[in-house]
Amino acid sequence: MSVSTSKKYKSDLEIANKSTMKHISQIAESLQLTEEDYDLYGKYKAKVSLNVLDNLKEQQDGKLILVTAINPTSAGEGKSTVTVGLGDALKQLGEKAVIAMREPSLGPVMGIKGGACGGGYAQVLPMDDINLHFTGDLHAITTANNALAAIIDNHIHQGNALNIDQRRIVWKRVVDLNDRALRKVIIGLGGPVQGVPREDGFDITVASEIMAILCLATSLEDLKKRLARIVIGYTYDKQPVTVANLEVEGALALLLKDAICPNLVQTIEHTPAFVHGGPFANIAHGCNSVLATKMALKLGDYVVTEAGFGADLGAEKFLHIKSRSAELKPDAVVIVATIRALKMHGGVAKNELAEENLNALRAGFENLQKHCENISEFGLPFVVALNRFVTDSDAEIALFDELCKQYDIAYELTEVWEKGGEGGLALAKKLISVIEENDLQFRYLYDLEDSVETKIINIAQKIYGAMGVDFSTKVKRQLQEIEKHGWSNLPVCMAKTQYSLSDDPSKLGKPENFMITVRELKPCIGAGFIVALTGDVMTMPGLPKSPAALKMDINEKGEAIGLF
Repeated sequence: MSVSTSKKYKSDLEIANKSTMKHISQIAESLQLTEEDYDLYGKYKAKVSLNVLDNLKEQQDGKLILVTAINPTSAGEGKSTVTVGLGDALKQLGEKAVIAMREPSLGPVMGIKGGACGGGYAQVLPMDDINLHFTGDLHAITTANNALAAIIDNHIHQGNALNIDQRRIVWKRVVDLNDRALRKVIIGLGGPVQGVPREDGFDITVASEIMAILCLATSLEDLKKRLARIVIGYTYDKQPVTVANLEVEGALALLLKDAICPNLVQTIEHTPAFVHGGPFANIAHGCNSVLATKMALKLGDYVVTEAGFGADLGAEKFLHIKSRSAELKPDAVVIVATIRALKMHGGVAKNELAEENLNALRAGFENLQKHCENISEFGLPFVVALNRFVTDSDAEIALFDELCKQYDIAYELTEVWEKGGEGGLALAKKLISVIEENDLQFRYLYDLEDSVETKIINIAQKIYGAMGVDFSTKVKRQLQEIEKHGWSNLPVCMAKTQYSLSDDPSKLGKPENFMITVRELKPCIGAGFIVALTGDVMTMPGLPKSPAALKMDINEKGEAIGLF
């Protein structure tokens, strides 16, 4: 049975353009912020001073709700949309709600994934500004990253007093675009005055360690300390060289002095939202800044935040990395799912998702089950948000309800894309009840004292459901080096495809009898974790054959066209 989809819906941009925003000073006032607490970036954006955290340090924190999802598919899950809609719903219930989200990267915006402002009537505004240059945070991070790269090459050109082995420089340049042609480059060509020739490469800005540092720093002083610890390469006798050795942590922190302050915006329903920091969850830790989350917790009774991609990536890293670093404990978790995506996990092609398929839904449900099991492993209560699409049939929703009851999974239907906060009221009420009734038993799945190898195996087996881990010869050597340098007590940040629980993006649903292959380890000592690169995941994406940029334009009034 197919479902009629004849009703015409407005695009996200059309909805955003017809929405009336309040001056950002009114949003700030709703949080009891004074004019001394923030700097205006136009009428609808503001940077909030870090002094706010100092002034509110005795204030009790609100309740923290983490929004995650099943493994994403091209059918869409709407995690950011549910995050925004849930915040609006809590506000409609009379709660003092604040949202904390990541900033979009221009790479996905101009590529294929799209923006990160939510959708429909559950959006943060101004969505065109946020999805483009916003307050310049990503440009500041790009500049700081590339300033460090320039200083490294200049140091070598000027005599190389630190004895840096140019073959062992690990610090790459970055650009906030998908540009596969820059993955591997040769720099310094053209003779002695042009510098010293060497191999180099570019990552996307959101994969920069400086992005991770900005998002995990708890103050300007902490930012400087973390920047100083960055390992940029190794000497000819294989000793690590840090930013502190180059004596430029102060200069880098200066470039980030504004970027470190959280950005305040609003939703369509005028719920306050901090949109700050944007590390990818498949190659970094995938969470908004610690400072924004902590500020939101001091200013709100309920804070809704998200972690990138599925619970196997963003949520796992939120709980093992961000929670540890910032001493945060979520009070509840929302796992977003759609019937469309579950059918894809059950083997249905994207162009057939409008057709009712109960067998595929039943098969794909295993993916949701696994993510529910994972959150339970951390001792956290959760509620599944079934993000309803117009193509969902009554029979499919009935089967989903039956499966949830069979496996004792709490869920609520959400329709926030179409109805805004009103479409998330049931979810909000359920979460408030769960938080009030639950005796929190939060726990980590590994100890920091465990070896890096043990941490990786724990994540692969407990979170992904893998049989084990294959470590490359290179990784085995790197494990010894990490031990020698005293970095073994850091958490692990897994770089893995978001589309599958495995490291193979084609294995949807709940794959079985698979191994995770770790091909390289990247110590991010400033950020405070060890990145484990698995499968074919890349730190510089490429553009699709028909990038989203082809549909973008601007009219004579200066209004964006084709931006979702």
